Amino acid sequence: MDSKTFGIGILSITALVLVVANCLVPPKASGEVSISGQGYSVVTAKVQNGGDGVYILDNRTGRFAVFTYDNATRRLEPRTVRPLADAFVTQR
Repeated sequence: MDSKTFGIGILSITALVLVVANCLVPPKASGEVSISGQGYSVVTAKVQNGGDGVYILDNRTGRFAVFTYDNATRRLEPRTVRPLADAFVTQR
């Protein structure tokens, strides 16, 4: 066996191991993503009680809505809709 055949064999085995490892790892959802467009901004983030939240800002009206994912019912639950100014604390 020459060195080219040996190298091709090693690379093939390495590729097979990487493909199998990639198939065995479950995909995870990414968080903390921000998207803007068409007058809306959407941000995902972890919420205080340990779940995931979606914050939607309507740039035209200046209001934002918060939705959280409920694992028990497997649904997106609305939490609040408020003016954007309520999200910031102002000191006088």
